Amino acid sequence: MRKEVIGPFQLFAMIVLFELGTAVVVPIGLESGHAVWISILLALPGGILLYLVFADLYRQFPDLVISGYTRKILGRWIGWPLSLLYLPVLMYNGSRNLREAGDLLISSTYDRTPIFIINSIMVIAVMYILYKGIEVFSRTAEIYFWLIVIMGLVSNFVVIISGLVQLKNLFPIHPGEWLEALGSAYPSIWIFPYGELVCFTAILPHFSTRNKVKKTGIGAMALSAFLLSFTHAVEMSVLGMDIYSRTTFPMFTTITLVNVANFIQRLDAIVILTLIIGVFFKMSIYCYAAVSIAADLFNVKEPRKLVIPVGVVVLFSSFVSAENYPMHLKDGVAFLKYILPFMCAVIPILLFLVHRFRRRFGLYK
Repeated sequence: MRKEVIGPFQLFAMIVLFELGTAVVVPIGLESGHAVWISILLALPGGILLYLVFADLYRQFPDLVISGYTRKILGRWIGWPLSLLYLPVLMYNGSRNLREAGDLLISSTYDRTPIFIINSIMVIAVMYILYKGIEVFSRTAEIYFWLIVIMGLVSNFVVIISGLVQLKNLFPIHPGEWLEALGSAYPSIWIFPYGELVCFTAILPHFSTRNKVKKTGIGAMALSAFLLSFTHAVEMSVLGMDIYSRTTFPMFTTITLVNVANFIQRLDAIVILTLIIGVFFKMSIYCYAAVSIAADLFNVKEPRKLVIPVGVVVLFSSFVSAENYPMHLKDGVAFLKYILPFMCAVIPILLFLVHRFRRRFGLYK
């Protein structure tokens, strides 16, 4: 069977869509107060360094997903169970994205539609695109990348011309607030959304141009950081710190306030569509990474056979993981603080260091 390949711009589009995901819709970095937009930019250098670790491991083992070179670097007895830990983490995080999308759609538009129906439709769409393969998925990302950019420009433009922006909500930034912004950037924003790029360790083996992996990834991360920072700055300037920190979906709240000459109103659909597209791509990449790692660990020759089981687990996990949305947020704080840093940063950096050490002293057989 021909190996599926993806090009540089396709990888670029997937990274941007993945980074935006739910991070562009939900509040992030609340510890930094009204300097959240600065926290996003401060976390970017650390995110780039972490991506360079992923890229270096890919260049050393271009045909292996993370579970493959984990076993190669640490040995089967340590590498196999350590790789297995990625499966529940990836599927759980995918289910969290699904839960957030379902809750926003219920609270904003589909208040009479059972959340099971909404989530099921989204999971079916994810399973369908993954069953078609990574090439089809990457081509789809190319199309939706431009759609997201256009919708982002339109929504921010109408918010600005409607006169809602109050720069006093963003400034001044005192010296103590710079420290708070830095404390919010690391490890919170550093891991979410930058560290989550660990999922792409399952996608990079399909990349067609190995020598462009660093430039493509860094460019996509820089654009994502600018878009996230600008969007959250606009939201903060419109809502103020108090409302921004208390609202569940600040982007949705911001866009509902738009009123240009009593003519341009009710642009909620832009936010809804942005969320659906972002969650679709982010959840798809999480599920694809889980499928690829499971196929590698259990020697499944045809990974497509695992798409449906992974999709079903993600669907039902979105319901049983928390009783309500406040509990969902509380669980997410603990998950982001204790588990994601270990899986997204500690293990890849450990693999990078151990591989360098073993290669330096000729410890590979």
